[in-house]
Amino acid sequence: MNDAPSLPDAGVAGPEAGAADTALAHFESRLEYPLDPFQRNACERLEAGRSVLVAAPTGSGKTTVAEFAVYLARRERNTKIFYTTPIKALSNQKFHELCAEYGEDEVGLLTGDVNLRGDAPIVVMTTEVLRNMIYADSKTLTDLAFVVLDEVHFLGDRFRGAVWEEIILHLPRTVRLVSLSATVSNAEEFGDWMHAVRGETDVVLSEHRPVPLYQHVLTTKALMPLFVDREGELARAGKVNPELWMLSGRGRGGRGGRDGGRDGGGGRDRGRSRGGPPQRRTRRISRGDIARALDETQLLPAIVFIFSRNGCDQAVRQCMFEGITLTTREEREEIRRVAFKLVDSLSEEDRRVLETREWIAGLERGVAAHHAGLLPAFKAVVEELFQRRLVKLVFATETLALGINMPARAVVIERLDKFNGEQRVPLTSGEFTQLTGRAGRRGIDVEGHSVVVWSDAVDVEELSQLAGTRSFPVKSTFRPTANMAVNLLQRLSYTQARDALELSFAQFQADRAVVDQARELQSAQSSLKGYEKAAARAQGSDKKRWEDRARKLRRQLERGRRQVANRTGTIARTFERVVEELLELGYLSGDTRDGGVEVAPYGEMLRRIYGERDLLIAECLRHDLWRGLDANGLAAMCCALSYEPRRDDEAVDRGPGGKFGQAFDRVLDRWVALDDLAEHYRLPRADMPHAGLAATMYDWSKGATLERVLESSGLGAGDFVRWTKQTIDLLDQVSQACDVAIAHPDLSDDAVRLGVLGALARDAKRSIRRGIVEASSSS
Repeated sequence: MNDAPSLPDAGVAGPEAGAADTALAHFESRLEYPLDPFQRNACERLEAGRSVLVAAPTGSGKTTVAEFAVYLARRERNTKIFYTTPIKALSNQKFHELCAEYGEDEVGLLTGDVNLRGDAPIVVMTTEVLRNMIYADSKTLTDLAFVVLDEVHFLGDRFRGAVWEEIILHLPRTVRLVSLSATVSNAEEFGDWMHAVRGETDVVLSEHRPVPLYQHVLTTKALMPLFVDREGELARAGKVNPELWMLSGRGRGGRGGRDGGRDGGGGRDRGRSRGGPPQRRTRRISRGDIARALDETQLLPAIVFIFSRNGCDQAVRQCMFEGITLTTREEREEIRRVAFKLVDSLSEEDRRVLETREWIAGLERGVAAHHAGLLPAFKAVVEELFQRRLVKLVFATETLALGINMPARAVVIERLDKFNGEQRVPLTSGEFTQLTGRAGRRGIDVEGHSVVVWSDAVDVEELSQLAGTRSFPVKSTFRPTANMAVNLLQRLSYTQARDALELSFAQFQADRAVVDQARELQSAQSSLKGYEKAAARAQGSDKKRWEDRARKLRRQLERGRRQVANRTGTIARTFERVVEELLELGYLSGDTRDGGVEVAPYGEMLRRIYGERDLLIAECLRHDLWRGLDANGLAAMCCALSYEPRRDDEAVDRGPGGKFGQAFDRVLDRWVALDDLAEHYRLPRADMPHAGLAATMYDWSKGATLERVLESSGLGAGDFVRWTKQTIDLLDQVSQACDVAIAHPDLSDDAVRLGVLGALARDAKRSIRRGIVEASSSS
């Protein structure tokens, strides 16, 4: 933890503001439980006017610190707070919680799907929405006092992690950050970086789980403890249960050591002993067995993590086939009441297509699935019933581990590896920690339980190491992109933008000293501006004195930049290559040698386009590659440019053909040219567009039924809705980029064409935002 002195809080209003702990005392008096030491510490730092990074186990009460920030913001007059989350489901959940606490008029929600009361004093949003606000210099940022970054360890996500860094780097320094993280092993390093780039940031760590977590292994014979004490009884940590070593073939009679665990009496490669008869494999434990074991040991409600959507759905069917019933008659009646409230809002056709009868039958037995393939409304019903402990057992994919409020007494992990899109890989300690952290909720359970299902593939030694390692490091995945470059250069000079990127966490981890030096360069650059302004106003000897100071500081800056460049500068050099690429393509103008790089007219359009294919989409707009498409065809095209198949070996689809096919060929030709250019500049390359869902989106745009599009696509309803929302989001970006071009004086020659395209994008959006897509967007 940083030992920097606390600062007085100048913003807390109220008659008792003179007392140092007044706000915190008032806040705590409203809670049903006393604050833990780490919560109190973090809240005191916030009240003292500082930012905090809180790293603590899942379920320990980190969100209480965020709630205190909301309370502080509402005590301070004319200030606002943004509460950001990594996923829309979390945003929706937090929005409803804050509405219940502060009233609907005080709370807004911005997720891309929903734009509700965005000017409210408390606004819940996804992180991408806030990043886009910063780049657009949104007026909504005025009077912003706090930003909560929930699940900030998401910064390490290889697809979306850069968004968190962009926010931390570019938010006004006057905004206090409340960053909430799972227990990460490099929290001090992370906090040191935040302190370096934002100042006044304290790290508050807690390893304490208020609800103790016990580890078990479910075998065909019994639910066994993983760790035991000297008497052989269940323990939170200690020695591995000898019975499990025997089960794995490494106990009595086993060879021991690594060979004994893997190739001897019972490891992963168990099959035939050399020259011997086939060995008996352990009987597979069914999903019904799991349900019965949890019920008998009173470990319900529970979440069973299965790393497959289809596996989750099959698990519910298997439980029903095996006659599993976990509810009472009264509970079933209440479940029906909640479920029918949703079902009654659907058309008869949608009920049939979505198989609502089978879904409700599972709910009545206390069993449900939860994954991205389900409609958001269906997931919301499952979450509500589980929170009320009416549904007892949920089979879920790992997205449920991201912080959604579903308090479980136990968490079950069916297997210790998962498919990562290319191959099956073992769970990391961080993933295991995140999943098992869902077990045991403060104020509800006195203890939590983690259960791993036994199979021949389980390695006891590896399992004990996974269970014993309760933290993981956050590693930056930040890299400059085309969109990031034009947005930075719209606000900063080339030199300033380059210096700003030297402050990234990626650079900090590469060479911590560079960040400190880059911050000094930023400060010196500000001083240089002051000297130059003073020289411009002064006359005679005063003018010469200011000019001498400026000249000397320029030399120091150049020397400092050379030193930084010679150390690592990997992020800045990538930025330089991105800028060179954009200069060649005409999205930027000027020359990097004198730092005079500016955003060109078409670069203004690129600023509004986010995502991996930002440059390709900008090229499509600029070069009229979508000519000939109507609104239906444009919906299909935007689907092809946002869709990502779940398997790399999916056959390439040509989409609906006709004019779409011609336009898609032009897009692919441009993608090839950009791919070659990226290779030339040694930059990451975007994946090839995929038209696998384009024909389905085309049909939906033309009014096809839900049954038809689900049958033609082979997708679940939730997946279809998700990709349709992604398409809507891209259509929104296209229409906004076209609006920018229409208003730009240097793009008058293209104004009419782009005006028509923008109108077409809005028509396409309306054509696909209907039925269950519309219902899912407004919930």
